[in-house]
Amino acid sequence: MRTETTGPATAVHRSLRVAGLLGVTLHLVLAGWLVLRPLPVAWVYDANLTPLGSLRSSTAWQVLGELLLLAPLGVLLPLAGGRLRAPWLPSFLRTTGVSALLATALEFLSSWAPGHVLDVDHILFAVAGVAAAHLALVPAARSLAVHALRRGRRPRPARVAPPQAPDQARLRAGTPTITAAGQSR
Repeated sequence: MRTETTGPATAVHRSLRVAGLLGVTLHLVLAGWLVLRPLPVAWVYDANLTPLGSLRSSTAWQVLGELLLLAPLGVLLPLAGGRLRAPWLPSFLRTTGVSALLATALEFLSSWAPGHVLDVDHILFAVAGVAAAHLALVPAARSLAVHALRRGRRPRPARVAPPQAPDQARLRAGTPTITAAGQSR
């Protein structure tokens, strides 16, 4: 039997979690389409299994593209996970671990497509992009969300009208005053 604590401080709102899952799915479909398209080339390089071995022959735009390919997963995976008060290190390790598995699977699948070869640098750069996006955005967003929840949960002070002194002249003169209930004194 699984017991789960639900509440604003422990989990992300259900609609945000569904949006995160939908975002992860759409992003993986887009990344798969971009990576798995066949390339019309006459020849291809050999597979690169040496980390950072293809860095010399890559342009800055290629490296930037590899860094940004899976970077949105650094934010979407924690959102889909639904943990608002997760410590940053386990969240970071979970996110980079899942992204490393996804990047590896994507790279192996792309090596079967015509014109693509296995390149370990693509995996490294994709995971580095996810890690950078996660570290840059998720801890700050979580602290803002927790702060907003704390601020929203504080009981607001009741608005009580200050007591007003009755008009002394009316009381001395014996003039009837009307109270809130409509009774006279």
